[in-house]
Amino acid sequence: MSMLRFSSLCYSLRGLPLTVNPIVSVTRCPCCLTLVEVSATGRTGKWLVLKRNYSSIIPQKKTEEEQKCEAARLLKVLEARKWQLLTEALEPEPFSAKHDSRAALTERERGMEPRVFTSDKTVGDKRPGVPNIPKLATDKNVSKSTSPASRWMEKLKKETSITHKRQMKAAHKSKSWSSDNRDSNRMTGNFPKDFRWADAETDLAGNSRQSTDSPKIEKIPNKKAANHFKMDMKTERTVRPLAAVQHSVYSSSRTNSSKSGQAAETTDVEFEECSDETTCAKGAEVDKQLNQWHPTETMKVLADVDSQLNDMQLSILAYLEACLYIEDVDRAQDCLMFYHHNVNRRKLLNIKIYNTLMHFWSKKRDSLKQISNLFFLVEEAGLKPNLNSYAAALECMGRTDAVSQQVVKRCLQQLKEDGFRVDALFQQCIFREDEREMVLAAIQKVHTDYHPPSMLTCEPCTSPLVKEFYTKRKSVMNPKMDFELRELLKNFNRQLEIEQEGTVTINSVEADKIPTPHIIKMRKILQELRSKWQKVLLRVFREYKFSMGNMNQHSGKISLYPYFSLLPDREYIEIMLQSLTSIPPNGESLLVMAREIGTKINNKYCIRKKVKTQMVNKIMTIYSSYAKLLTDSIELNNFLPREYWTNLEAEMSSGPSLINEDSPWPSVLVVHLGTHLLDLMVKELKVPCNILNPEMEEKRIPVLYHMYTFRCNQQVGFIKPHPILTQILAEAVEPTLTFDVYVMPMLCPPVPWTSPHFGGYILSPAKLMRSVEGAIQHQLLLENCRSSDLYAVLDALNQLGNCAWKINQPVLDIIVSIFNDKGNESLDIPPPLSEAPEIPKFSPKQNYSLLDKSQLKRAITQCRKKTAEMHSLRMDTLYKLSIANHMRDSIFWFPHNMDFRGRTYPCPPHFNHLGNDVTRAMLLFAIGKPLGKHGLNWLKIHLVNLTGLKKRHSLKQRLEYANEIIDDILDSADNPLTGRKWWMNSDEPWQTLACCMEIANALRSPDPAKCVSYFPVHQDGSCNGLQHYAALGRDVIGAKSVNLMPSELPQDVYSGVAMQVEEFRKQDAERGVKIAQVLDGFICRKVVKQTVMTVVYGVTRFGGRLQIEKRLREIDNFPKEYVWDASKYLVQQVFSSLKEMFTGTREIQDWLTESARLIAKSGRTVEWLTPLGLPVIQPYHRIRRTSLKSTMQHLSLQVTHDVSMKPDTVKQKNAFPPNFIHSLDSTHMMLTVLHCCRAGLTFASVHDCFWTHAITVDTMNKICREQFVALHNQPVLQNLSKFMVQKYSPDLPPHPKSKKFMEFQRMLELFSKVPQTGEFDLEKVKESTYFFS
Repeated sequence: MSMLRFSSLCYSLRGLPLTVNPIVSVTRCPCCLTLVEVSATGRTGKWLVLKRNYSSIIPQKKTEEEQKCEAARLLKVLEARKWQLLTEALEPEPFSAKHDSRAALTERERGMEPRVFTSDKTVGDKRPGVPNIPKLATDKNVSKSTSPASRWMEKLKKETSITHKRQMKAAHKSKSWSSDNRDSNRMTGNFPKDFRWADAETDLAGNSRQSTDSPKIEKIPNKKAANHFKMDMKTERTVRPLAAVQHSVYSSSRTNSSKSGQAAETTDVEFEECSDETTCAKGAEVDKQLNQWHPTETMKVLADVDSQLNDMQLSILAYLEACLYIEDVDRAQDCLMFYHHNVNRRKLLNIKIYNTLMHFWSKKRDSLKQISNLFFLVEEAGLKPNLNSYAAALECMGRTDAVSQQVVKRCLQQLKEDGFRVDALFQQCIFREDEREMVLAAIQKVHTDYHPPSMLTCEPCTSPLVKEFYTKRKSVMNPKMDFELRELLKNFNRQLEIEQEGTVTINSVEADKIPTPHIIKMRKILQELRSKWQKVLLRVFREYKFSMGNMNQHSGKISLYPYFSLLPDREYIEIMLQSLTSIPPNGESLLVMAREIGTKINNKYCIRKKVKTQMVNKIMTIYSSYAKLLTDSIELNNFLPREYWTNLEAEMSSGPSLINEDSPWPSVLVVHLGTHLLDLMVKELKVPCNILNPEMEEKRIPVLYHMYTFRCNQQVGFIKPHPILTQILAEAVEPTLTFDVYVMPMLCPPVPWTSPHFGGYILSPAKLMRSVEGAIQHQLLLENCRSSDLYAVLDALNQLGNCAWKINQPVLDIIVSIFNDKGNESLDIPPPLSEAPEIPKFSPKQNYSLLDKSQLKRAITQCRKKTAEMHSLRMDTLYKLSIANHMRDSIFWFPHNMDFRGRTYPCPPHFNHLGNDVTRAMLLFAIGKPLGKHGLNWLKIHLVNLTGLKKRHSLKQRLEYANEIIDDILDSADNPLTGRKWWMNSDEPWQTLACCMEIANALRSPDPAKCVSYFPVHQDGSCNGLQHYAALGRDVIGAKSVNLMPSELPQDVYSGVAMQVEEFRKQDAERGVKIAQVLDGFICRKVVKQTVMTVVYGVTRFGGRLQIEKRLREIDNFPKEYVWDASKYLVQQVFSSLKEMFTGTREIQDWLTESARLIAKSGRTVEWLTPLGLPVIQPYHRIRRTSLKSTMQHLSLQVTHDVSMKPDTVKQKNAFPPNFIHSLDSTHMMLTVLHCCRAGLTFASVHDCFWTHAITVDTMNKICREQFVALHNQPVLQNLSKFMVQKYSPDLPPHPKSKKFMEFQRMLELFSKVPQTGEFDLEKVKESTYFFS
């Protein structure tokens, strides 16, 4: 509508009497130029800007009563349209002081107090943007008008009708809540619209005493209404505004009952029974389970997440936080208003984005007006303030002395009306610096005697597996360190200094070589080049940043300028030069390098933010008291580490919160940052081409080249170094290596995990649950489950992290000597690149045939591949040995976290006890214990286990064999490189050598029983995956094959399968099958072992064939022309043998696979709960490709975890059985570690391989078997079936005769058909010697 026609319409309506609604008047908000409705009582409510679809035609004249009605309604909308046009024409400055003063003046002119906060609760229609129109009586006989104005009125009525329906849905939802849930409802703001806080007598803590006149909330009266309510909930979830969706995901005021100290209550929903006569009788049990289902918040979390929208919101949030971190508030405000002023872009904003700016202004004195303006914008965006919003406002009031009590009181009243409790501010909000004290100061201006509630919660752990562990606890024998408290705190301070630096520079083990003159020359050249490159990059980076900062400075669009200002300029240059040093000779993917550089920037930024928010001081204070738990095991032996830290944190409630909720950077942003820095390196880094050959002509050439290569038929950007740089780096043999701090072990015990947001390193970012870059569904599940459900998982991780380690120096020295002496591939010590095969070259003088050319190209490709593998293995070993050498005189710890299945891993990636034979041999427990009566025998048995020679023999026979070869053992310990070298023929040679040295020390001590041993003894599960399958199915034959049943000799399932395959081969050979005859004499345990081991973890026939092919190629005399046919034949026989030997296993595996297939086919991902209560979700979705237009090239990012995409059915069904079994073996390990540490044992694990001291092996074996039996005495499959029925039943279509309904019914019936179990007695596991051995 043009302004001219709009003015004429207003002029024509000017003389009409307006007596319809004398109570309501309309005025303009001077801050944001939108309409504000002001009632006679002084309550205010803002209108949203309306859509541009109103007619500009003057309505026809009707009766006087109709004219009054239509004029009264139309004037409001026209006035809104007028101010909308003005708003779009002007460029308001909502944060300027002029708007603030003008708003205060306008309200004073009306005789009102200057307004700070507004309520989103109006008298009539509650939908933002719709005027409050009273319902008028109309004549039913009046004919409907067909004028444009009448058509417009019909649209308005339609919108009003839609709003009424939404209110009815909300009413249905509110009726389904019981009156006992009112406290939690107030926290989430889900009250009925007519509810007011003042209707009940309420104290400050939010405890209400309901009056007799207050409305009663009733449950749904019948199943029909319940079913209608169920459909309304589904519809509401579908049409829910995107901003509200993100508000529920990112809001800090979550309805997590574990944080509020109250038990979460679920909504009672009843499902209407199907009356279809054709429904089979088998579905009756399913219907019964559906009627008993109670949905929980955890099950609804992922339904409201849109991953693509998440990425954009995370980008906006990260940009605002970066701007405010560098104190560039103008740029942050411009960005917010850029998205807020546009109706479509405004949908991307959520309440957390507005809160980010609120918290910035709350740090400034006399900035309450700016926060007030932000509250106006929040209301205009259709959002609702949450607890963090009010916390920011109260913090600002606490900092401002001039704020009156009336203003604070009004804020607290508004907080209560929005359904929140004052106590929840201190229970759920995350504070930084002195925010908590300022909020408390503001509240105490009104309520002088108010004190915040205690942060200590005492929720019991409800898992039946560990309920008795926490309720009927005995003394907790935490391992006591061998050094004093002062020394431990000294190590803590050293670790803190290292983490604040962000990187660690250590000596390389290659630096032990005596440098030759040539090496000295190369090092000097490299140092000079780096000095020049650093100056060039620093100059160019500053110029680039300056130009980027001036470009579109006030446009509000997101740029990279704030991210390049987070750190000092020199740190960006250091990151670039570090990446230059670590690039492989054959180059690296542009995407990989860019992501690595961006991640390093993000990690350093996170550390600096923690230091800035004063978290360090609080952590130091708490840790100084927490360390007493680890050094004094007498007075504090009733606390687990998590419990003791939580108690200390509750006692020290002042200061910043320790919970880390840093907004993650989207993967697109991380890659974008890296590509810009890589572009600078490619363009600016030069080297003289004659630097190694002065006779050549001097010319500066690029150090790095951006090129393209093909991988899997796709063109991939590649960064390749010039051969001159590669040669200089190789010949310089740099004496130092630089690592990020999270790569190194910790010098002090890790900070205990107390929540999904806090634990591990002191400052370095660490995730409780590992996930693919950008995946958020795992974190959402952890945040929305009860804290008590995670107690056992957190405590197990803490106990694993508290295991102290030290270096086995004699073994390390031997390994380093071989490493520096060209390595030894048979001992898993990779040789240097100087030993790489020489790449063949074309001779221009020689004539090549097509076949010769093809063979030569193939040989060149293989040589290059071999060289790349040698470089990768060599650098990996160099990193491990250098880190071990750096820690050789220190005691250190590995903080632990877990993957989405619950399997635990040490956080340092290179050097840890999950590594190969070389790494494990270099590790010893830092706490020593005497061998005792049977310790030496366990060392000897462990030695024989490492050799792999007596796997089918009893423990007694293994001990006898160890005594027979005692001379070889002592010779290996004394002369490892010059003696008989018996240890080199072992399966695990380096661990064998370390064990030989430990046995020699014990035998040569005066009393072997009193000899203090630091050596870890391993007890490994016998094909642990099949053990869990056999226990689930109570399979007698399977249980016997994997040593669940007691026997005199260990049963070897791999040998058993090999014997079964050999029987099948003989039968086929007699029938004349050629390949069966070729395989005569070649089928052995080694050929089938890997396939048998991995088939339980989901390996397919294709993968199994590749495994067997690799084993056959290792046999020298096997005819290579039959490898393919033989591997194809053998994999079929292996699968057939396993099916015969483990019938129960195959049934369970098929049930899990088919269940996952149907779930994925229905459009959902597979989820389940482990027996310890850990929520698990499979993050396999169809690929979504995101294009990133960088300065170098267009990058295509493949995202496989986007929850908005359909699930990948193949991956979901194939991964479910192995992932489910992995979740069971992780549960068994966690139960074992909890009870072992309760018994005072030192415990470490490599998944299904448990480590402890030799003296405590018997105790650990007893606990291990007891916890396995306790785990499988639970109805694991029945609980899984019940969970899947409850989880996926809400998607049941409403029409019983539809095809989709029948598919869902079939799926639910399958869930209920739990595979039948056998008659195996689990108690026999406790008597099995070789269950773990």
